[in-house]
Amino acid sequence: MCADTATIDTTTLQRIGGQLGSNPAGIFQDSNGRRYYVKTLESAAHARNELIAAELYQLAGAPTLTYVRTIAADQVATEWVELTKKCIAHLNDSERKQARYWFGVHAWTANWDVAGYNGDNQGVAGGKVLTLDVGGALAFRAQGDPKGKAFGTCVDELELLRRDTDNPHAVKLFAEMSADDIKQAINVVLRIPDEKIRQVILDSGGTLALADKMIARKADMAGR
Repeated sequence: MCADTATIDTTTLQRIGGQLGSNPAGIFQDSNGRRYYVKTLESAAHARNELIAAELYQLAGAPTLTYVRTIAADQVATEWVELTKKCIAHLNDSERKQARYWFGVHAWTANWDVAGYNGDNQGVAGGKVLTLDVGGALAFRAQGDPKGKAFGTCVDELELLRRDTDNPHAVKLFAEMSADDIKQAINVVLRIPDEKIRQVILDSGGTLALADKMIARKADMAGR
């Protein structure tokens, strides 16, 4: 989700920790002791893409870290939280069920990195399972390469996230979902009004073409 706080100037923050993922990043702290994880991405387009994805997750109700807007257009910041679990392998049965409930949102947003390269993109804080990074959703892969035609109007991720052997941690998490589980996960997305999807994307700096594509992807999920 995205916080309603003021935009932060990361140049005024003190660096107190190093990079955790594949992008240049660090843990930073402001003068009031608030901590943030700040990533510097390849471009403003990459940062905007991730912020739009976070807004779509929030619209669907899917738990993520809290995103905070930054003055630097190529940066993405999230409020720092202490996690009690940091890896899919450590989730218990109840937590796996929580994670699977949002499978439809991950597929809809084409979040190929939902599980993480090492199973480290799902964590637990306060008893809630969170997606820790949505940078692999929508138009770009987690490490920044554009998806191109692979991000189209057909939500092939409904199968790929459960079957693709090149994404083993996603398969471990989602492969055992029943037909009823998948239907429930799809319905999470189908409940979102088209006009809300369009409004969120345009308000977040996205294009009408992206809004139309996400509405078309929702319609494709309805047909499945």
